[in-house]
Amino acid sequence: MKTDSLLLPLLLMVAFLFFFNGTSGNAVGRRSLIPGGWQPIKDVRDAHVKEIAQFAVTEHNKEAKTNLKFQKVIRGESQVVAGTNYRLILAAKDGRASSKYEAVVWEKPWESFRNLTSFKRV
Repeated sequence: MKTDSLLLPLLLMVAFLFFFNGTSGNAVGRRSLIPGGWQPIKDVRDAHVKEIAQFAVTEHNKEAKTNLKFQKVIRGESQVVAGTNYRLILAAKDGRASSKYEAVVWEKPWESFRNLTSFKRV
């Protein structure tokens, strides 16, 4: 009988610890992922990220009749929507001068779809 009376408080304590251990991590030190929010790209040297940036420069050149040469991705963020949006800060050269640009590309790889949403000098 004594074990039965200890079992309920013990189960409540275990449930309490699981609940607060699972929820306190987001408030203290851990970043929670926001659905649809922009997340930093950890490795801007990743081949796929470079490919997206090169696509952005090529498309911009076609649309604006310019001749920018892609140099590197400086930083970037991605956002999962109906596909993935990439917002990249990249360096590109126009003749001798190198400048920074912000490019936004929307990609749906399962459809082999890419679209340059915006491209501007920053």
